Amino acid sequence: MGKPRVKPNYRRRVLRLPDLDHCKTAVLNSLGSPASRRVYEYAIDQFIAWYCSEPRLAFNRIVVVRYRMYLESRHLAANTINQHFAAVRRLAHEAADAGLLSPELAAGISRVKGVKQLGFRSGNWLSAEQSSEVLRHAGGDTMRGKRDYAMLAMLFGCGFRRSELVGLVLDDIQMRQGHWAVVDLIGKGGHIRTVPIPNWVKVALDQWTRAAGVGEGKIFRAVAGRGKVWGSGLSQNVVWYVVRSCCQRAGLEHIAPHDLRRTCAKLCHDRGGELEQIQFLLGHASVQTTERYLGCKQNLRHPVNDLFDLRTDGQQQAKQVKSVPADEASEAVEKAFGQGVECGHGGLEHDQPVCGSRPLSLPEQTDLVEVRKDRRPQSLRRCPGARTPRGDSGNTEDGQPHPAVVGLVGPRTLPHPTP
Repeated sequence: MGKPRVKPNYRRRVLRLPDLDHCKTAVLNSLGSPASRRVYEYAIDQFIAWYCSEPRLAFNRIVVVRYRMYLESRHLAANTINQHFAAVRRLAHEAADAGLLSPELAAGISRVKGVKQLGFRSGNWLSAEQSSEVLRHAGGDTMRGKRDYAMLAMLFGCGFRRSELVGLVLDDIQMRQGHWAVVDLIGKGGHIRTVPIPNWVKVALDQWTRAAGVGEGKIFRAVAGRGKVWGSGLSQNVVWYVVRSCCQRAGLEHIAPHDLRRTCAKLCHDRGGELEQIQFLLGHASVQTTERYLGCKQNLRHPVNDLFDLRTDGQQQAKQVKSVPADEASEAVEKAFGQGVECGHGGLEHDQPVCGSRPLSLPEQTDLVEVRKDRRPQSLRRCPGARTPRGDSGNTEDGQPHPAVVGLVGPRTLPHPTP
């Protein structure tokens, strides 16, 4: 009789620390990129620390949802939370493949949705003047100054990532089509691209390699306090330190090495560079990623809400109204709309000015209606203090015009009103 087959223990729900360490090692061995292994290791360590802090927790969907709520309470970004969730899902799948977790629980964990990201975070770009100022503070005659200047020139001029910068080898720089370029650079995600090097960047790079005596291997090396070049390469933290210190000397705060990569894309686009060529330069698989690097979604240099200013206009109007006295308001209105003919009671004779802004003398006014002192036509504006009947002031009861109102139209002058 054959040996009975041992079924995997799918009833296990609680994973101990040795089980989690075994699954973590399986997840890290399945990743090919060193950067991905570093990020997944940190995310899994954070989950294990939280998972072991709560006694007797079952590794299921409810626990993962609670972990998501814990990450949200720390006010982390949506991309960071989703990155942690990707590591937790990978951990659950490896546990199910190793027989430490039931497939139903692993499927339930994979169905937990991540945090939805609303909109895009605004990037940080430097202008051409600010970039030149950073390079000016980085340069110098010392060995470290030449190295820092060459590193910043490569970041500004070529748009390298910091991992790509510290991994550059001198043999990668070749002449192609009459131009210096970094040929067959393996970037993020295994994407291969060729990065052209501007002439001013190549000059800064040659100054550093000649002074440091770099003939092979990695281009950038460590520099001791007395200017001695040693070692076979640099870490990415040195790039962080160089960018931060040089930007702080230039008066710029919160600048990261990746901001110089965005600046390279922005300056290329402002100088008329094609979007497709910028995508090839940065090595993006999607053109939407390149558009985010360029800031095409929102223009913060010339925003649309700077086209008007309501507060300034309101202050000017209030100042003008406050500066005009109440007794001079009528005179200002009359001057604004032109001069008219005054009647005997102080009002204007017509609603419209007789001429332009220049007042006419009485002998020069022509084509006017002669007005008696007791009656006036209804078409003329009522003088303040004058008495007018409620009916038609120009007609009597039998419908005939009143003789006192009848005037002659012609070149006649207005008589002076009698007191």
